[in-house]
Amino acid sequence: MEDLRVLDDEHAIAARKEVYRVTIILSVLTIIELALGYSMVNMSEQSFSRHLIKGIILILMLAKAFYIVAYFMHLKHEIRNLIMTIVLPLGLFVWFIIAFLADGNSFREMRNKYAPYNQESNIPVQQKPPGEHEKGTIEMKKAVE
Repeated sequence: MEDLRVLDDEHAIAARKEVYRVTIILSVLTIIELALGYSMVNMSEQSFSRHLIKGIILILMLAKAFYIVAYFMHLKHEIRNLIMTIVLPLGLFVWFIIAFLADGNSFREMRNKYAPYNQESNIPVQQKPPGEHEKGTIEMKKAVE
């Protein structure tokens, strides 16, 4: 009976060390992501270094997602077939999101090209003062009479 208690204590210590290790890894990845994000603040939108940093942040986010799924959803210790039943639909879901965003962007671009009155613009529309519309209407009526 004493041997089982010792084995249980050793298992608890090993599990605790693993949780601490994963927590430290996730914390370090998060701090690196934040530092990279703050370094992009003063960069121009189209610079190569900004796109490179965004790519690095994306890779770090995927690594964090792997650790979270593997350790906190307990998939690291499961058999390969069970892991694939979760990862494959997740991959398809991400692919669907990318495909729908690309399709929506294509629709917007085609709508702007073939129906220019729908074109999106960031130029503000100039509003006429409230009485100006009525003056033009009255002057047109006088001209017609």
